[in-house]
Amino acid sequence: MEQTLVPPTDLETIARRPLHDEVVTRLRDAIIEDRLAPGERLFERVLCLRYGVSRTPLREALKVLAQEGLVNLLPNRGAVVTPLTLAGLDQAIEVMLPLERLVGTLVVVRITADGLAEIRGLHHDMCGFHARADLPPYFRANQAIHQRLVELCGNPILTATYEGLNTRIRRFRYRANLSQERWDRAVAEHNLILEALMARDGLRLGRLLGEHLVNKADAVRASLHLEDADLPPVRD
Repeated sequence: MEQTLVPPTDLETIARRPLHDEVVTRLRDAIIEDRLAPGERLFERVLCLRYGVSRTPLREALKVLAQEGLVNLLPNRGAVVTPLTLAGLDQAIEVMLPLERLVGTLVVVRITADGLAEIRGLHHDMCGFHARADLPPYFRANQAIHQRLVELCGNPILTATYEGLNTRIRRFRYRANLSQERWDRAVAEHNLILEALMARDGLRLGRLLGEHLVNKADAVRASLHLEDADLPPVRD
């Protein structure tokens, strides 16, 4: 008997994505959004049940996240979420800062009218999420803006370098917005970034992108210092 072909549903289409890629995305988002806390032990059995997967795709996902610096794989002890440290933040910012300035100077020369429209659209979406106080989608739109600015420079080496480093500091970027004051300020900074981009003022855009990064880092440093102060003293 001839079978009737049924168009795939959205769920079936998503399911064709390699399973460990889907697990990577779920775990990465959970770590970045602090649903899996720094230093938290990742139990394979618990995660397999949570995501409905076997240990093989889970372990492949953990290897990817370890390469991104989000997870530490401990011999014979499983995996833990990589702790956040001030030293790690400072080291990343030291390298990231000149990249942000370079992006500003390059993108204004190479971006097209379609690219400008795309960034404006992402900015509009981001501001809408901020107005609704919906941080996770706000952050995804925010990161899409930064990612597209880099990609629109048209330099694959710059894109790869930026992506690798930004993955390591994305948790810091997200954490900065947990302060409402800093979150509001970040949106104001993005308004200025968009203005400089539309004016194709590369020097100003590079400076603003650098200041935006430094301001986020300062907010995170303050939060980490406060948390450190709340810890009980170490005793022998």
